[in-house]
Amino acid sequence: MSQRQDWRLFLPEPLRTLPADLAVVLAGVALTLVATLTPGLEGTPLRVIVGLPFVLFIPGYALIAALFPERGPPIDAPEDHDRMGGIDGIERVALSFGTSIAVVPLLGLVLNFTPWGIRLVPILVAVSGFTLVATAFAAARRSALPEEERLEVPYQRWFAAARDELFNPASGTDAMLNVVLVVSVVLATASVGYAVAVPKDGESFTELYLLTEDGDDELTADNYPEELVRGEPASLVLGVGNQEHRTVNYTVVTVLQRVEVSNNSTTVLESEQLRTFTPRLEHNETWHEPHEVRPTMTGKRLRLTYLLYEGAPPASPTVDNAYREVHLWVTVREE
Repeated sequence: MSQRQDWRLFLPEPLRTLPADLAVVLAGVALTLVATLTPGLEGTPLRVIVGLPFVLFIPGYALIAALFPERGPPIDAPEDHDRMGGIDGIERVALSFGTSIAVVPLLGLVLNFTPWGIRLVPILVAVSGFTLVATAFAAARRSALPEEERLEVPYQRWFAAARDELFNPASGTDAMLNVVLVVSVVLATASVGYAVAVPKDGESFTELYLLTEDGDDELTADNYPEELVRGEPASLVLGVGNQEHRTVNYTVVTVLQRVEVSNNSTTVLESEQLRTFTPRLEHNETWHEPHEVRPTMTGKRLRLTYLLYEGAPPASPTVDNAYREVHLWVTVREE
């Protein structure tokens, strides 16, 4: 008994008899889950390398394998050859890509109407679950067929043909074309690898926004306070999102201002500094800070302003010298 047969005996019967192409599908799902969910691998090229086939090819291949478990016609078969319901390799690959591109967005659309939403883990669970179910159906349907009708991916024949073509070309022209092909594949692979490993930075920006909490402790961009009482707290949630492609030390200064608007010009007549926040955020990190403001200035149509700075703020923070600003118009009355 061969060494390969020995270790396969330790596997459950369904895995022992699983066709090689379907075993590769399961391995691709497992590798994607490991690369995506393992801490420390986020942002690495490995996630992109395994993630693209997981989204663009593997789900569709599993579904096509379930729909067409039969062996396709030989490459040199005439057009009127009995296909036995199967499809050839080129059709199978093309349909796998097309079906994946159709299935994955549909799964995302379904997730959008669930409490989980379109997030990383729900997407992984949905696509993996779909692929595993389709693979199980494909294995069951293929095993139900007579052996001579089952799909069998001819790996050994492909490898032998490729080896003969590369190392035993029929002519000098074929040898030169083989060298050009190998160099082209190496250059294309290196280009893709470089693009993945050293991506170009996109637009750099910082998000600054205000939210409130509803009755279910959910954050919402609605129901902002319009009337405040002097000395009494009003609850808000300050949000900052770092998309600067670097770590940034922010300072947010909260001021209440009495302003005068005339001829499209705003003049600050009086300003009261309320609070200061100093979050430090990594790239692609979002920070939410529930807090309370307690105004002491009273009046109608006062401007509650949040001024964002990178690093320390100037001695006199204003809307003009802030990197970002967000404000609310409020009325503050006496008790």
